[in-house]
Amino acid sequence: MSTMVLPAVHTSTRLGAGPSAAGHVRLTRRGRLAVFVVGLLVAVAIAVAFAGGSVATSEKGEPVPTDTIVVGTGVTLWDIASARAEGGDVRDMMSTIQQLNHLDSGMLVAGQRLRVPAAG
Repeated sequence: MSTMVLPAVHTSTRLGAGPSAAGHVRLTRRGRLAVFVVGLLVAVAIAVAFAGGSVATSEKGEPVPTDTIVVGTGVTLWDIASARAEGGDVRDMMSTIQQLNHLDSGMLVAGQRLRVPAAG
């Protein structure tokens, strides 16, 4: 292994000797806090700028025509979705029914009222 020796440089012999003249900058606690706050503000500004694209439009949408059904004993969400899917994907219909009724799962209770897409 080899060792390299560099000559010592005295900053006091240069003009304008000080921390900035040597290229070194040290931040105080207050300076680090200021840099953090500015960075945080920039991040929030960027987030707000990108979130502006997800605002609802002024165009009116067409509501999905629905029917209300009452769940019978032993009837599952799969049964209801397969009856309404009309040859389409039953899983997509299950998802649609869950979204229309704000269901967390596919579990249903006898007597429960559900909004389902209208039969076409």
